[in-house]
Parts: sequence; C-alpha cells; structure tokens
Amino acid sequence: MSGKYFLYPVFLLISSGIGYAVAFFPLMLGEGAYRGALWGLAVGSLYVSLGIALDKFGTKRFLWGTLGLISGALVSGLISFFVDSLVYSLSPSDPHPINIFIWKAILLLFFPYLGMILALKIEKEPHLLEKRGAGVISNMKILDTSVIIDGRIADLCETGFLEGTFLIPQFVLHELQYVADSADSMRRIRGRRGLDVLHRLQQMVDFDLRIIDDDFPAIREVDAKIVALAQRLPAKVITNDLNLNKVAGLQGVLVLNINQLSNALKPVVLPGETMRIFVSKEGKEAGQGVAYLDDGTMIVIDDARKSIGKKVEVAVTSVLQTAGGRMIFAKMREEAERHPPAAATAKAS
Repeated sequence: MSGKYFLYPVFLLISSGIGYAVAFFPLMLGEGAYRGALWGLAVGSLYVSLGIALDKFGTKRFLWGTLGLISGALVSGLISFFVDSLVYSLSPSDPHPINIFIWKAILLLFFPYLGMILALKIEKEPHLLEKRGAGVISNMKILDTSVIIDGRIADLCETGFLEGTFLIPQFVLHELQYVADSADSMRRIRGRRGLDVLHRLQQMVDFDLRIIDDDFPAIREVDAKIVALAQRLPAKVITNDLNLNKVAGLQGVLVLNINQLSNALKPVVLPGETMRIFVSKEGKEAGQGVAYLDDGTMIVIDDARKSIGKKVEVAVTSVLQTAGGRMIFAKMREEAERHPPAAATAKAS
C-alpha cells in the first residue's frame, strides 16, 4: 500500500479537530462544537475521496468525468426551471410541491450520471468524435502485437516523430497476454517484453494511449480484426508483420511499418565505397567472412575468412535490398583494387 494512504486517517483527524476548534472558540458554540467536528470530518472526507479518485482513475479521466457531471447538472437545472414554469403557469393554486420535488430529484440524479458516463465513454473511445467521410485523414493508429513485442515503437514515440491517438484493442491485449503465458520460454519472454513496452508507453507524458473494447466476434484471426477495426474507425495500422502489411494495403488501410522506416533511415552505401569493419564470423560460401554495421546490416566479404576476429578495410561491390532488410557485398580492399566493381569502373571512364 502506498504511504499516502496512511496519511488519510491523519488528515481526517486534523480536519475534525479544526472543525471542532472553529466551532468552539470563534463561534462559541459550546456543546454544539461537536457538530463542527462532524462538519470538519465531512469536508476532510470529501477531499480524501477526491484524492483517491484522482489516484485511481487518473487526472484526465477524472476531469472528463467531472465535466460530464457538471454538464448533466446544468441540463437538469434547465429542465427543472422549465418544469417549474410550466406547472405554476398551469396550476398556480395547486402546484403539487411533493410531486415536483420527486421529479427534480430524479432529474438531478439521472442527467449528471448520464453526462458523466457519456464523457468517460468519449474519453476512452476518442473515435466517437472523429470526423468520417472521404478525404478525411485520421490521426488514430492501431498497434498490433508484433510492433509492441518488437519494442522500437517506444523509442520512436519518445522522439516525438509519431503523434495522435494510439489504440490497442482488447483482442490484441489478450493475444499479448496469451504469448506472455506461453509454455515456450522464448515466446513467454517476448510476451512479457511486450507488456513492459505497453507499461512504458502508458508512463509517457503527452502520449495518448487508449485500450478500446471494439471487437468482431464473427472474425477469428487477430490480423483480420485489426484490418476491420481500421476500416471502421478509420485508423492507420502500425506493424512489423509483412503479411498484415500486404493484406491491409490490399483493403485500402494505410500501414506504417517500423521495419520499412528502419531501412529507409539506414545510411546509403554505394558500390566502390570503402569502410573499415570487424569480421565477426564465417560466411556460407567458401572463404567468405561476415561483418555487421551498427544498425545490424549484414556485410558479406569475399576472401575474408582468414581475417575473422580482425578489423579490415573492404570495398563495397554491390547492395541487395530484400524483404527482410538490406545486405551489402564487399571484397577485401587489396582484392577490390585489383578487380574494381563495374559501377566504379564505369564512373572512372
């Protein structure tokens, strides 16, 4: 239990004491000072209740709920005013005050409650206020399981390059929890990392993350549910899943793929360029060595097997872009100088 909860009883005692002291000394109420203590306890209880509500629901939800409550109370007051005017104008000698009081009590309870529920619903599901129609670009983004587990989305959001409302459907959260509870140790580790990433996103200031209840019981596949939800809202989908990327694109859903972003930000390497790299392991073909750039790009080097564990100078011969990323092919610098790549030869001529 948080330490502040131990302070609440102390605060209530102080509030009661202040109420008693104010009633006994300045007001000279004598025995009636106990009523002052009760008033102090009531006021202290109100402040404690507000503190607990803020802690439990968060400042933003609390403010939305309060806004809805006040709006409902205003509507209730307006209706009560018109009801009073109507009743007294129709029957000024017999206004039936008991009946009017009952109706006012019902209005005062119903409309503030309705306003609070609607405000909290809108706060939880912001797409209810989103504009629909052709030509409207939505600023909502749905996170799928793969991008949450990957973890880079948290780093990207911290930079501020992504903005808007980020949505996580309950069915994605259930899939993530299923992965975290898997009997396979590797899947379990990935699932728990995804939950840690979600917790990190929730702790970010100025980051609007919502968990929504929208579901499609008739659809079994999670990826298909994500596409259907993105079409309904409308919203973009952030993913690392190549298949989801293709399926969503075919159905007209805009997809933001973190892997594509990562590949686009990698430094451009052209044939003929030289670099100094560390040969870390043996390649698949005879005599090949393999090295990696800081961003994880694989470099396959001819005749570098004997240099494994060393830093060497290499010259790029070609660059291959694949669905899984980019591969660079190179030769040892001495060999490349004897047999320069075709692009470099053409450039020199």
